[in-house]
Amino acid sequence: MADIYSNATDFGLMMPSSEPDTILPLYVVTTKSWQTWFTAAADHHQRWINDQGFTPKPGRVITLPGQDGTLTGAVAIISDQPIWDAAPIADALPVQTWRIDHHALGTSFDDGFMLGWALAHYRYTTYRDKPAPARASIMLPAESDTARILGLASGIYLGRDMINMPPNKMNPAGLEDTARALAKTHKAKITVIAGAKLASNFPAIDCVGRAAECPPRLIDMRWGKSGPKITLIGKGITFDSGGLDLKPSKAMEMMKKDMGGSAIALGLANALMHANVPIQLRVLVPTAENAVSERSMRPLDIIDTRAKLKVEIGNTDAEGRLVLADAITYAREDKPDFMIDFATLTGAARVALGTELPALFANDDNVARAIIDASNKAHDPLWQLPLFDDYDRHLDAGYAAMSSTGAGGYGGAITAALFLRRFAGTDSNWAHIDVMAWNLSARPGRPKGGEVMSLRALFDYIDGLAHS
Repeated sequence: MADIYSNATDFGLMMPSSEPDTILPLYVVTTKSWQTWFTAAADHHQRWINDQGFTPKPGRVITLPGQDGTLTGAVAIISDQPIWDAAPIADALPVQTWRIDHHALGTSFDDGFMLGWALAHYRYTTYRDKPAPARASIMLPAESDTARILGLASGIYLGRDMINMPPNKMNPAGLEDTARALAKTHKAKITVIAGAKLASNFPAIDCVGRAAECPPRLIDMRWGKSGPKITLIGKGITFDSGGLDLKPSKAMEMMKKDMGGSAIALGLANALMHANVPIQLRVLVPTAENAVSERSMRPLDIIDTRAKLKVEIGNTDAEGRLVLADAITYAREDKPDFMIDFATLTGAARVALGTELPALFANDDNVARAIIDASNKAHDPLWQLPLFDDYDRHLDAGYAAMSSTGAGGYGGAITAALFLRRFAGTDSNWAHIDVMAWNLSARPGRPKGGEVMSLRALFDYIDGLAHS
């Protein structure tokens, strides 16, 4: 089970009320204000900086010595994207407690810097022999939005942990355990549907997971009593072998991340609840393992769905859309004001946009533009792809029922989104994000491994809905 982080110290942050014995100043300046700061600095600091050949570029930091050679502070450079400038700064500073000193320059404080600092401290060490080494910590300024910073950090850590966990631990039962722990932390109501009840009421979810040793289930969590009704849906395929359309070994290597959509949904829920955003929140996670046994679904099987639409299996490796179909149908029955699903759904989206830019689909273009605006402000990128109606005909190319994949091999991300729209309907306020959920390489604040792409963007969008 992934940890539910809650303390500021988990993220290298210290509350304003705490007063460690030694606190060093961290002068945070922009490239534009650098010369003003440098001119006002002590002579020995100017000589030190010049002798070190320091270039004031965003993300760089240099420590400052006293006259006796002891450490007395540091100066760091940021740009208009302080979240990703803060991460290398946090990585580079000595293990001390720091306090931002920016008032002398009259600069405003950006909470993004604190969040970037927190994300730089993430390490997944659960199965390593040695714990992560000690890191520098920083005081949260009194004017910062502590609930938002800690909520987002907590949600991102939780989601990353979930994706990084090995698939024999983060199986459907492990995912349920994590959801139950999250519900307990925030006093949310949780229901889990499994067994015969799942098979009769959610036949597509049952069909996908029935071949696995750990049975499938549907997790349903609710929190909040006022505000807009927001439903988050996360694909929870905890390992995807491809089923009878078995993946090659290389393609199967990272398939523990196929539950990345559920990690984003639960991580986002954690952030929203931690920050006490005034909404009526619902989280639905259909979770299963796509395994191989005598109970596996077959290509060209025709299966039932909760929506009473029959689906012909085009490829057993396209299982995520099947579990989402039942969950989306269930979500619609509650008439949410806004529902969104997160899924590691198609390789086609990665071919179109690469691994670092998730694809966004939405019934309402105005909603899509608002989500994109939120993503740009949060520096959490998304790109809208179209629900191109002409491709909808491909879903009717099955031999005896609606095809799960369509007949053609092109436009796979769009075809998958159109399949989901058959269950979401064209009249609902529904959005869908097709996401990689994995960093192929490390960058400051974004280590290699599980990543909850789009979480910060949707937090800001939903927070805006709640306060509009």
